[in-house]
Amino acid sequence: MSWITRVRNALPFVAPRQTPDNLWHKCKGCGQMVFTKELEENQYVCPMCDHHERIGPKERFAYLFDEGSCETLPSPTVPEDPLKFRDSKRYADRLKAARASTGDSDAWINALGTIDGHKAVVGVQNFGFMGGSMGQAVGEAFIAGVEKAIEQNCPFIVFTASGGARMQEGILSLMQMPRTTVAIEMLHDAGLPYIVVLTDPTSGGVMAAYAMLGDVQIAEPKATLAFTGRRVIESTIREKLPDDFQTSEYYRDHGLIDMVTHRKELRSTLAELIDFLCVGNKQAA
Repeated sequence: MSWITRVRNALPFVAPRQTPDNLWHKCKGCGQMVFTKELEENQYVCPMCDHHERIGPKERFAYLFDEGSCETLPSPTVPEDPLKFRDSKRYADRLKAARASTGDSDAWINALGTIDGHKAVVGVQNFGFMGGSMGQAVGEAFIAGVEKAIEQNCPFIVFTASGGARMQEGILSLMQMPRTTVAIEMLHDAGLPYIVVLTDPTSGGVMAAYAMLGDVQIAEPKATLAFTGRRVIESTIREKLPDDFQTSEYYRDHGLIDMVTHRKELRSTLAELIDFLCVGNKQAA
């Protein structure tokens, strides 16, 4: 604080300036400062460089579902800290901190609603909750979402964002890979589509499991999609990888995903897909 600011604030007839801390947001893509309100109104997409910021379940549901149709589904209860794991902090303390910062019980939230009149169950992985890591709670929530979609006879749409398996749960975390795969087969047996939207970042065990098993694979622009790190691959094959390696556009150009869709176009794109894949699924809004 400069001396003139101290003097001005001490004067009784000069009110101190009150500036909100969250008035501006620095874009992670171009580094420009953007009004937070403008960013929110633009669905957290930078109006200058089109960089897609990471968003959580609440924002996803608001941008996706028809107004007044969203019903957040309860999250299944699972044993907490089954291995009594501790690294620099106790796992139980990490869970408490993540719940306090996000307001969610774990990294996966399901909701039921309509998208342009089409009923759907949508599951969103929250990277803000311990990096969206996949543990027992995520696996159980995923399966609960599949079961709800089968019950409602509607598609299951997932938005992935994860650093991979949750190391604090060890093999219990890795077991969610086959469990979610079996759940997807249940959905197929019921004749219902499974649609995946890959968001930044999706990697590790999640990328090796349900994130790449969709009937239709969509990704947001310039999302980082990878099973393992770039440096690990380069040191293994001893070759320099392309600059756009492990991006949405690279995956699309090499046939690994079906399309790259802007966040503002996701709602209409998903509505068209549901209309095409689920004849007779349209419900009254």
